[in-house]
Amino acid sequence: MIEILYFAWLREKIGLPRERVETGAATVADLVQELALRDDAYALAFADLTSLRVALDQELADFDAPLAGVREVAFFPPMTGG
Repeated sequence: MIEILYFAWLREKIGLPRERVETGAATVADLVQELALRDDAYALAFADLTSLRVALDQELADFDAPLAGVREVAFFPPMTGG
């Protein structure tokens, strides 16, 4: 079971701040594909991966990162600062 957190506009599009999912996904990209197939809200939220960042157990990761042993996946837009 993996805890998935959604931040900023992802939370708004999906309508949830977090959820727990059972998944057989091997990588973050596989998980994204599973989620995008759920319904149109997920498909829209994950339509452009270049506009997303991901963290696994609170550490930044790539979409090809493995999910083995991961307890938490967080999706959020890129941060900007000044």
